[in-house]
This record gives sequence, structure tokens and C-alpha cells, in this order.
Amino acid sequence: MKAITIKQPWATLIALGEKRFETRSWQTKYRGQIAIHAGKSVDKDACNDSWIKGVLKEHKIESYKDLPTGVVIAMAEIADCHKVLNFCNQVATTTGPNISGLEIKFGDYTEGRYAWELLNVNMLSEPIQAKGKLSLWEWDGKL
Repeated sequence: MKAITIKQPWATLIALGEKRFETRSWQTKYRGQIAIHAGKSVDKDACNDSWIKGVLKEHKIESYKDLPTGVVIAMAEIADCHKVLNFCNQVATTTGPNISGLEIKFGDYTEGRYAWELLNVNMLSEPIQAKGKLSLWEWDGKL
């Protein structure tokens, strides 16, 4: 199964269903099920952002120390990959939907980047240890 390693807190925001688009500098043609792997690094500055901190608190996550790392935490489906055409007035115009609201706080919508649309996100009841990799990678873990 394909997997992607995502730095915290972004991986947890996806697993919680709060982040529907993963932004990357590169596009993917892959569509289908993907494991969401929380990397070993945590963006502590992002965890202190008032928007992110507020959303995490709603889910009873009080500190970056509470975020799981080095584990697969969710399953999702990559439904599409949209190129960001323009970002103006807190709205990202893409080749697919316009993206706005809180979602904008959870990604880098610079023109020319890509927004991977994630659907059917399911957080695992227990995280599964795994070593992450760059890009899309094959995960042989069993659920």
C-alpha cells in the first residue's frame, strides 16, 4: 500500500479530519488508498499558531508533546491532485475547487504548488510503528 510521511501537526490534522488537502511542491498521478505516516519531526512553531493550537485543543491535544511520531496514524484516499493557480484574499484558486477558510491555515497554497485532495480519512485506533521515507513509498504494514 502507498504511504506518505507528513510532519506533525499536519499528519494529526489530517487524521482528525480537520485538514482535507495536503499541499506539496510536486503533483501525483496516484489515486487510491494511502497510509498517513506521522514523521519523527514536529513543527513546534506551527503547533503554537493560534488556529492550529485551537483546533488541536478541541481534540484534547494540549501540547506538541502529545502528537504521535514515527507511526502510521490514519488511512485515507487520494481523490485528486489540484494545481494552485492563484492565492489572493485568503482563497486559493486551483484547477479543482477553490480552497478557503481554516483549510488555508493548514497548508502552503503558493501559486504553482499542488493540493492533494484527501477523502474517507479514518484514524487508526492504535498507531502502527513504521519508518518513514521521502515521496510516496510502499508500506507493508497490516491493519
